[in-house]
Amino acid sequence: MEKTKKKLLSITFESDITADEQSGESSKPDTGKAKSEKASSKGLIWEFIAIASVPLVLVLGNSMLVPILPDMQERLGISQFQSSLVITLFSVTAGLVIPISGYLSDRFSRKAVMIPSLIIYGGAGVLAGMGAVWNSYTIIIIARAIQGLGAAGTAPIAMALAGDLYKDGTESKALGLTEASNGFGKVVSPIFGSLLALIVWYAAFFAFPVFCLLSLLAVMFLLKEPKRTEAPPKLKDYIRQIGGVLKKKGRWLITSFFAGSAALFVLFGVLFYLSDILEVAPYRIEGVRKGMMLAVPLLGLVVTSYTTGSLIKKNGTLMRWLINIGLAVMTLALGLCIFFYKSNLYVFIGLLTLSSIGTGLLLPCLNTMITGSVEREQRGMITSIYSSLRFLGVAFGPPLFGWMMDKSHQLVFITVASLTALTLACVFFLVKPQGSLGG
Repeated sequence: MEKTKKKLLSITFESDITADEQSGESSKPDTGKAKSEKASSKGLIWEFIAIASVPLVLVLGNSMLVPILPDMQERLGISQFQSSLVITLFSVTAGLVIPISGYLSDRFSRKAVMIPSLIIYGGAGVLAGMGAVWNSYTIIIIARAIQGLGAAGTAPIAMALAGDLYKDGTESKALGLTEASNGFGKVVSPIFGSLLALIVWYAAFFAFPVFCLLSLLAVMFLLKEPKRTEAPPKLKDYIRQIGGVLKKKGRWLITSFFAGSAALFVLFGVLFYLSDILEVAPYRIEGVRKGMMLAVPLLGLVVTSYTTGSLIKKNGTLMRWLINIGLAVMTLALGLCIFFYKSNLYVFIGLLTLSSIGTGLLLPCLNTMITGSVEREQRGMITSIYSSLRFLGVAFGPPLFGWMMDKSHQLVFITVASLTALTLACVFFLVKPQGSLGG
């Protein structure tokens, strides 16, 4: 009877599911190790705020700088390519270091990685601001690389921590909130960056460490990490465990990694494209007005991400539907952009918003599946690999979109619509969660 009950609570990923995975839910920590949905709503709210502050501060530290890049070029006498490295170098560094942070969080603890990372992230922000005051592009670039190192131990580890702390619908809600917080940061950061630039062009460098300090205090005092009951494995055993996870579940995990990376590649590339065309004829929209225009598609992402995370709970069948619908919506919207990208600005922004809504359906489902598919001991590395690929998608979106724009504006949307269609086909055939997601 007990065995049957466990099977009913587990999720089946076709032939990837083993008997150990079917009992995964029962291996979740009890009271003191994992929070139940019966925890006080007030305590949960503060914990959610603390977790959500980490991806928010990560986005603010990067996206707030986008509006000031033209001013940076003028004041420091640098090229457009050099100014773009302020964003790209940060993302590439973070993407490469994230797996190391994931291992360290599995080896020691989540907060033991997150707290020093937030300190490094904020401190390097101050150094970048001083580089701007001293008109030193070299110091700014070095500081941004250091910030990338710090960023590697923030949002990806917060995602793993949410998987440790919560289970069932509470976990998916927390993960949906982290994605919504990420999107909210993208909404407000161009506006904040533009407003701060009215004071002095480098004000954003100094404003960011303040947000970082608030997140650091929230993580330190509002989050209580579950205690570990087993000694962490040695590096050789750990690598063998990760290899075992990828061998058993690699088909759908790697497909999910690709889908998340592709979604962020498209999102940031499209925002780069929109930001560029708004400043030239016939629109000539700049400053805060441009920031507000860029916020419209991102607002669709925020609302959809939070709603999706609240609804999916651990329903694997519902997740599969929403993932496929989200990618189909993205493909349709981006395909229609081929015909409307220059004829009607409002229709064009509406289509980009529709594409962002599709992204909001996709990402919370991927987050929940990936964090819930592995045991706590390997969760930090698996979520870090996923986050690393997302970072690389963000890093390469703008430069590749810029290269395609030089060739043809239609080529941009033909390419991204084809990419999302390919991703849809891969996900449809290879990612098939069913029933109730276990552990």
